[in-house]
Amino acid sequence: MSSIIGIENCKVDTTGRFKLPVALKKQLSITDDLRFVVRCSIYNRCLELFTYQSFQNEVASLKAKLNLYDPKAKRLFRKLTESNIVELDSSDRFLIPKEQRTMANIDKDIVIVSAASCMEIWDTSIYNSIDNDGFDYVKAAEELLKD
Repeated sequence: MSSIIGIENCKVDTTGRFKLPVALKKQLSITDDLRFVVRCSIYNRCLELFTYQSFQNEVASLKAKLNLYDPKAKRLFRKLTESNIVELDSSDRFLIPKEQRTMANIDKDIVIVSAASCMEIWDTSIYNSIDNDGFDYVKAAEELLKD
């Protein structure tokens, strides 16, 4: 599966389910496994949603890069693979596990944002406040994207 592209707003019901937006679902190929993996981000107060295969690729990459006999590496590996498998139901809805909804402060309104190998799931109010911290995107681009 190639990266899914887009940003979509969704509603979460009282049981923690949300419908995968049609614009995002159309980007999945017919042959894609409809299992997904959700984990808490270590960088932001959001969730990361991977296709099952993308997550397996991520785990393989981590195993190749980390010495799992090193306690620090093992701890990082454990945190990055602490996740749940979620599947689309017959109505194209995901059920976000309660503990992950709580960590990401997800209640009713969410934003799904494409982010490289995964999609980020944000509480709308948290996502909308990101750009209020004074971060200078131009300066960051000049520093990080130079030849």
